[in-house]
Amino acid sequence: MNDGPDSNTKADDAASAARAATRDAAARETAARLPVVLQVLPSLDVGGGGVERSAIDVAEALVLAGKTAIVASSGGRQVVELERRGVRHVELPLASKNPLIIRRNIARLAELIEREQVELVHARSRAPAWSARAAARAAGLPFVTTFHGTYNFGGGTFGALKKRYNAVMADGDLVIANSRFIAAHMKANYAVPDARIRTIPRGIDTARFDAEGFNPNRMIEVATRWRMSDENAVVLLPGRLTRWKGQLLFIEALARLKARRGADGFRITGLLVGSDQGREAYRRELEEQISEKGLGGDVQIVGHCEDMPAAYMLSDVVVSASTDPEAFGRVIAEAQAMGRPVVVADHGGATEQVLAGETGWLFTPGDPETFADALEEALTLNVEQRETLAVRASAHVRENYSKAGMCADTLRVYAALHEPRAR
Repeated sequence: MNDGPDSNTKADDAASAARAATRDAAARETAARLPVVLQVLPSLDVGGGGVERSAIDVAEALVLAGKTAIVASSGGRQVVELERRGVRHVELPLASKNPLIIRRNIARLAELIEREQVELVHARSRAPAWSARAAARAAGLPFVTTFHGTYNFGGGTFGALKKRYNAVMADGDLVIANSRFIAAHMKANYAVPDARIRTIPRGIDTARFDAEGFNPNRMIEVATRWRMSDENAVVLLPGRLTRWKGQLLFIEALARLKARRGADGFRITGLLVGSDQGREAYRRELEEQISEKGLGGDVQIVGHCEDMPAAYMLSDVVVSASTDPEAFGRVIAEAQAMGRPVVVADHGGATEQVLAGETGWLFTPGDPETFADALEEALTLNVEQRETLAVRASAHVRENYSKAGMCADTLRVYAALHEPRAR
């Protein structure tokens, strides 16, 4: 009988080997159910938004499941990140809306499909979708699309043409909507039946956006760079500087809140966080409005921020003030994951993420008065109420809007289309 340290070590090693074998078998089974996937999108530029981030996340999930993942785009600074995750990138002129180039891309994608033995094609934007659909169907492959936005169209002849151009995104064998709002939009405007729609909310990296164990030195660095006062409550509006993101509405709401409280009682710093992306005239207009509304020193335009978790941690309230409905609205999920109260315009996909009165407040889109009301409620929470909200908000995002959940659901879409063909 040998029950000394050596036998215990051997038993532990055997158990560890058994667990590893089980994991390997599960990985092989998962990989067998999944196709070789080609995702197509215009580019992989930094700051492009949900299209790029979602493509990278899903491609990485395929690699982790033991499957080949390929992304085709016209390139960009995020290619390095993609390839670091073990994903193959192929550069093609997929950002072009030129009809001749779109037509030539059909042959380029067909050659790529054959060379790499692609088994499913997933299009994430309109111009590349036109080429990808033709190439996928010529090869007899499943074709998936993700409706990442509303793809607005107007009336008249031009509106009809634009709607026809948009319609390729509704023509997948299965069409992924990134919010219930987008699913309803697809059904109402493109007659996509429920049977072809899969609603998969966009997911965020809950490991990155996590207040637990957050290093406070990161907050200090950002606060120092922005020259912030420790005495003021901080209201944060993240988003590139473009009119529909609602920065002018934000300024007006803060001006009304200041009028209610009086200059001596207004202890609020408003932060507009985001690049102007060359919109210098709009930036100047914002600066003029800040001055005209008597908010000089109270509202700052701080530009792009690399460390958004630190920016959220610095804030007391995070705002989404878009004047047009957003398809999803990533910042609302990120802020809630960090335990921050949110104030959100009551339309689009952003509304779906908020538990009204529990994790945030909704206001009438475009209305500075109800916006100011919501801000005032959020800013008057006591310490206990903020702590309760933080726990609820963080749990809500982790349960419903995680990157892991989004990727798992997307891989299930791939498997559902691939398995009948594989059999």
